[in-house]
Amino acid sequence: MATLFAEVGVYTLSDNIQTVMKKGGSWHKGCPVPLQDLRYLRIKYLGFDKQAYMGEMIVHKEVSDEVVHIFDELYTIGYPIHKMKLVSSYKANDWQSIEADNTSAFNCRNATGSKKWSKHSYGKAIDLNSIENPYVSRSGRISHKASLKYRKRVHTVDTSEDKALLLKHDKATQIFKKYGWKWGGDWSGVKDYQHFYK
Repeated sequence: MATLFAEVGVYTLSDNIQTVMKKGGSWHKGCPVPLQDLRYLRIKYLGFDKQAYMGEMIVHKEVSDEVVHIFDELYTIGYPIHKMKLVSSYKANDWQSIEADNTSAFNCRNATGSKKWSKHSYGKAIDLNSIENPYVSRSGRISHKASLKYRKRVHTVDTSEDKALLLKHDKATQIFKKYGWKWGGDWSGVKDYQHFYK
């Protein structure tokens, strides 16, 4: 078991990771952050099956250490995460990453419904358990069918999926806020329950 977590930490982007990002489309020329300002993280997390896994994530170097601490605390409290893969695994397609219930961070793209860069383009935003914590439009629309049952934001059953659902006073939500991160679940009008950002 000890070897599983041997690689947890913060790394500069290897040539291989840079190639993965470019080929996968998550970084390209014109992005607001150069590759040298991004960091590759190896993060341990508790899966929905209550087993330990190693995940990967890319964030800005300014928040890299605290993101490792945040996810270490999430692991300690037993907060479950369905999947944690680089968004390049989904060809940088946000829709596909959400459909896979993937937890991810850096992706050089526009903000939803905007022509401006998303916080994800700067490596300073994380989407956590995106199916259980959907984006809800002002009209109440939820785009992903698997998320419809999570429209009602309340813990009801003792399952990993239920524990993954983020509420305002949950320990997981408060851990992010302790480090100065803001939460899309606090927005008025639009709600983005998966979205933490700095």
